[in-house]
Amino acid sequence: MSALTDDSIPTARRSYSDEMVAFVLMTALLVVVPFTGVYPFFVMQGLCFALLACAFNLLVGYGGLLSFGHAMFLGTAGYFTAHALKVWGVSPELGIIVGILGAAGLAVITGLIAIRRLGIYFAMITLALSQLVYFIYLQTPFTHGEDGIQGIPQGKMFGIFDLSQPTTLYYVILIGFLLGFLLIYRAINSPFGEVLKSIRENEQRAISLGYKTDQYKLLAYILSGTLAGFAGSLKVFVAQNASLTDVHWTMSGEIVLMTLVGGLGTVFGPVVGAFVIIAMQQYLAGFGQWVTVIQGLVFVVCVLTFRRGIIGELAHYFRRSL
Repeated sequence: MSALTDDSIPTARRSYSDEMVAFVLMTALLVVVPFTGVYPFFVMQGLCFALLACAFNLLVGYGGLLSFGHAMFLGTAGYFTAHALKVWGVSPELGIIVGILGAAGLAVITGLIAIRRLGIYFAMITLALSQLVYFIYLQTPFTHGEDGIQGIPQGKMFGIFDLSQPTTLYYVILIGFLLGFLLIYRAINSPFGEVLKSIRENEQRAISLGYKTDQYKLLAYILSGTLAGFAGSLKVFVAQNASLTDVHWTMSGEIVLMTLVGGLGTVFGPVVGAFVIIAMQQYLAGFGQWVTVIQGLVFVVCVLTFRRGIIGELAHYFRRSL
């Protein structure tokens, strides 16, 4: 059966060529970062959260499934990777694989439970499951509770690339981000992605045409959770710790905020949104707890003034200008 087409699907996406140009420009800018004097830790952290936001956007922006529990995939992969690196002494690439498998397994289990409901019920189930995972990790010995797993060795990727060198680590994180980004881009521009967008627009019509919508939504949920876990595994090498912060519901809220600020349902919006929020946290740290208030104000301004997000509004402006 061919991919479902629907006139109600937004036709305001950038053309393939424009998206490729934007991707090349983004890649070029990120490649030269180590030579510009920009603080590399900030950019690496931004790349990890950008991949996380892109994974979340795949689910909510293209599948119409709002999850308030994506932090559980980020934190689970982080704990699994950290434990494998520090306790088992595995190589970095194997540690990443362990983290991804942990997140994928959790996505399968929670997806089978949550995907049976829609709308606010789906969102609340994912939030409840995330909090359940949080309290499990709070009590589980291998996570070390509130102390987390500290002093994680970075090691050598494939026995060659020394991740303790900031420049080497940066390019490994960058490659990981680009691979995850391209996988998401391929998914949303494949027949699977077209069906997923059609389900978002009119699920009953998709069902009437013979599509098993629950299977598509479950696959999108698992793919999104797995890629969120990939971001969590990469983040371990940057922060060299795994803590409960990455599993808490507030982290899920930040993921939603990043996606909405950048542009829900856009290809590059989550990347921009992630860097905006991380930059606020980085450069406004002197305000202490007021950073959260400032983020809330930014969110309110975004909702009231440019509901499509930064990238969404820019794309809309240029389309009107042409």
